[in-house]
Amino acid sequence: MRELRVHLLPSLVEPADLAGRTVVVIDVLRATTTVCHALAAGAACVVPCLEIDEARAKARSLRDALLGGERGGRKIEGFDFGNSPTEYTAERVGGKNVVFTTTNGTRALLRAAAADEILLGAFVNLSTVAAALTGRERVDLLCAGTNGVITAEDALFAGAVVERLSQASRGREPSGMTPTLNDQALLTREAWRHVVASGRPLATVLRDCQGGRNLIGEGFDADIDTAAQIDAVPLLPRFNAATGRIIA
Repeated sequence: MRELRVHLLPSLVEPADLAGRTVVVIDVLRATTTVCHALAAGAACVVPCLEIDEARAKARSLRDALLGGERGGRKIEGFDFGNSPTEYTAERVGGKNVVFTTTNGTRALLRAAAADEILLGAFVNLSTVAAALTGRERVDLLCAGTNGVITAEDALFAGAVVERLSQASRGREPSGMTPTLNDQALLTREAWRHVVASGRPLATVLRDCQGGRNLIGEGFDADIDTAAQIDAVPLLPRFNAATGRIIA
């Protein structure tokens, strides 16, 4: 790997600057965690949309389509699901196409459309993501944030990936050949190292983040525990911008 960059918000990188690169989109609480769970439960694909009306129209055009997503953390009126990962069970989504729109995660995903490869990352598939990035030359970790504000949970996941890839490079590359990190990658790695050194459970750390506090306030405390289960869903969602679909 030659270069590893973190972008703490989608607005901090121009879409054209992601062309030719591998991008991992991150929205730990909760969009990328939820997509992992939906695909693990057997959903045929997840179709991300920017707007609610767009999602409804897309669902009408697909066979066996269900609507999922949120606005302001809450399930959208008339949708089949909200944005809680555990809603997406095999009984409900197996074999179905899930049309999905969220306040932040799907917007970050679609901003990366010019990339060569677009993956989705969360703590539930941390090791799978890190392994998939091995051998990639130019990697970007794109954090969704919340309403244009940096979120600690996304930054911490980015830092965890940076730490793993840095360690892997040190063991594999010749001296002096570790990847170049931008300042946001350095900052997130240090934040993750601090969490690890503290010994605090990840779920506790996520509850202290603004995103965690928001979920607690909306009654979705259990979603934090689900999102904090490292490697619980070891699959790799990939977004194909040409087809508009996320598959495992």
